[in-house]
Amino acid sequence: MNEKANTVETDVLVVGTGPAGAASTLLLATYGVKTLCVSKYATTSRTPRSHITNQRTMEVMRDLGIEAECEAMASPAELMGENVYCTSLVGDELGRVLTWGTHPQRRADYDLASPTHMCDLPQNLLEPILVNNAARRGADVRFHTEFISLNQDDAGVTATVHDHLLDRQYDIRAKYLIGADGANSRIVDQVGLPVEGKMGVSGSINVVFEADLTKYVGHRPSVLYWVIQPGSNVGGLGIGVIRMVRPWNKWLCIWGYDIADGTPAVDEAHARQIVHSLLGDATIPVKIESTSTWTVNDMYATRLFDKRVFCMGDAVHRHPPTNGLGSNTSIQDAFNLCWKLSHVLRGKAGPELLATYDEERAPVARQVVQRANKSLGDFPPILAALGLFDTKDPEQMQRNISRLKEQSVEAQEQRAALRAAIDNTQYVYNAHGVEMNQRYRSAAIVPDETPDPGFRRDAELYHDHSSRPGAPLPHVWLTRHGRRVSTLDLCGKGRFTLLSGITGSPWLEAASHAAESLGIGLDVHIIGPGQELEDLYGDFARVREIEESGALLVRPDNIICWRAMQWEKSASDPLRAALARALCAH
Repeated sequence: MNEKANTVETDVLVVGTGPAGAASTLLLATYGVKTLCVSKYATTSRTPRSHITNQRTMEVMRDLGIEAECEAMASPAELMGENVYCTSLVGDELGRVLTWGTHPQRRADYDLASPTHMCDLPQNLLEPILVNNAARRGADVRFHTEFISLNQDDAGVTATVHDHLLDRQYDIRAKYLIGADGANSRIVDQVGLPVEGKMGVSGSINVVFEADLTKYVGHRPSVLYWVIQPGSNVGGLGIGVIRMVRPWNKWLCIWGYDIADGTPAVDEAHARQIVHSLLGDATIPVKIESTSTWTVNDMYATRLFDKRVFCMGDAVHRHPPTNGLGSNTSIQDAFNLCWKLSHVLRGKAGPELLATYDEERAPVARQVVQRANKSLGDFPPILAALGLFDTKDPEQMQRNISRLKEQSVEAQEQRAALRAAIDNTQYVYNAHGVEMNQRYRSAAIVPDETPDPGFRRDAELYHDHSSRPGAPLPHVWLTRHGRRVSTLDLCGKGRFTLLSGITGSPWLEAASHAAESLGIGLDVHIIGPGQELEDLYGDFARVREIEESGALLVRPDNIICWRAMQWEKSASDPLRAALARALCAH
C-alpha cells in the first residue's frame, strides 16, 4: 500500500472470481506475475451454474498441474451420457441420445483428441480450486471488494474499488486490468467495447435441490433429463430440465417462463411445486436449497480490449448454456491472454503482442454465442414431432404425445420424425469440433505457404488435428523411458517449445541461439529411436505433417505458431525471426 496516495500497486488487476477471472489469476500467479484479484461477492460461486468441462479446458488444468484435483471433484464422463427426453422423471420416456462423446462411434474421437477427459465439474466446485491454488502461488485475492470505476493512461490503469467490509474506497494502480466481471460487465461499458446482439431473449427459473433419485436415474446416468409437460400445473412454457449436480442426490432444475409476463416471484412453495412436477411424484422427499431467475442472452463483443484493459468470459460472450461452452471459453480466453501478459511484463515480448488476444479470441466469442443460440433451434423440431404445435389445447398435446405408443401409420411417421429430431441434437451435445477446432490467425502466428486443406469432416461435430500454424498442437502418445507421455505434456507451462524428429538434432543449437538472442526460455525435444522421447506408436510421424528433420514451434498456450518442413543450413535465421514474430519483439 502506498500510504501517501492510498493506492495499492500491482502488475495486473483481475476483476471477478468466476471461471475467467479465477483462471487468469491462477495462470498469472503460476507465471510469477504480481496479481491482485477482486470480487464484490463474499465467496466464490455458491451455485452450480456452469458445469460441462470439455477436453480443451481440462488441458489447461493439466498444464497448471491441477488436473487430478479437478477430476477428484468432478463427475466422470461415464456418468454423463444418457441424455433423456421424458414427460417426467418417473413418467414415459420419449427418447434418449448418447452425449459428450459417450456413444461407441464417438468415443474414439474423444480418446484420440486429448490426453484429458471431459467431465462435469460444477462452477461452485471449480472456482475454489482455481482461487485456492492462485492464492497458494502468490496471488492477492480480495472478496467483498467491488469494482467502481477506472481510468487509463499511457503507463497503466487506476481502478477505484469499494471495500464493503471496511466501508471505504481506495485505488488500485495496475499496469494492466482484466475485466472478468460477468454478463452485466461495468468494465465493458466503461471502456466502451462494441457489442452485437441482444440481452433477455427468454427467461428461466433455477431451483437447486437435494433428493435421492438413484432408483430413477442410476440405470440411465446422465447430466440432463429433459421434461416436456404441456399444460403443466406450474405454468410457464411446459418445458424443463432436471440437471445432475452430484450423482444422484443433488440437482438443479430449470423451468422456462414467458419473459413478456415479467420475472416471476419464486418462493419455496412454488419451487417445490416445480420440482415435484418435473419429477412426476409429489411424494418424493426434496430439500430446496436455492432459487434464482436468469435470461438467455445473444450478445458478444466485437473487440475485446481497450488500451490496457482486456475483457473476457461472460463479459464479452453472453449466451445460453446449450453446448456447455460458457466456462470453457472463459478459461481458454485466460489461457490465451495470460502468457502474453507475462512475457510483455518481463520485457520478453513487445506490447503489440497483447492485441493478438483480440485477433484470436474475438472470432471465438462470436462463434460460441452463435452456436449456443443456434442450438436452441434444435429443440423445436422435437416438440413439432410430438404434435405440440398442432394445437393450443394442452390435453390434446398430451394425447398427441401418447400417440407414440399407437400402431397406426400416423404414429409410425411421428416416431420417425421424433427419432430424426432427437438425432439432430448431436450438434448440441457432441459438437467436438466447436470445442477443439480453434484455428488462430494473428500477428503472433507465422503462416506458411502450404495450401490449407480445410477440415476433413464436419468442423462442428468432429475435431480435426493439424500442424498448420495457428492450430493447437495435436495430441499423440510418445514414450519416455517406456512410459507414455503426451505431446502436450512437453509444451506449455509458460514456455515456448520446439519439436522435431530424430534427424532434426541441428535444431538444438539453432534454438539455443534464437532463445538466447531474444532472452527467453525455449525447450527443444528431439523425438525418435534412441532418444529420450520415442515415437513407438508412429503417431507423431503421422500427425506432424512435416519431414523428420522439420520442426514445430509451439507457444505456451499449446498453439503452433511456426513450422519448418525440413532442416536447412539457413534455418537458424527463420527460427529466430519466427520466434520474434510470435513475441511481436521488434
